[in-house]
Amino acid sequence: MLQEASLYGFVRTILIILLVYYGIKILTRLFAPYMVRYMSKKMQEKFEGQFQQHQQKQQHKEGETVIDKIPNDKATSNKKVGEYIDYEEID
Repeated sequence: MLQEASLYGFVRTILIILLVYYGIKILTRLFAPYMVRYMSKKMQEKFEGQFQQHQQKQQHKEGETVIDKIPNDKATSNKKVGEYIDYEEID
């Protein structure tokens, strides 16, 4: 019970393959500019982030103390903390 492939089925298969191939080719040409623009924007954001991180690392030397928080000026301090003791150096 071996079935033979008909000429109609073979031609139909070739036409479907060609239709899919050219359909993908046309869609790629339509959407390629949008995909390239999206990918280039993402790459630009990534490079900008890396550049900013590199710039922040270069601003501070190793061992340097860096304070990122701005102190609150509204904080009240107690001026009368205790007595002042004057120390003298003994040789």
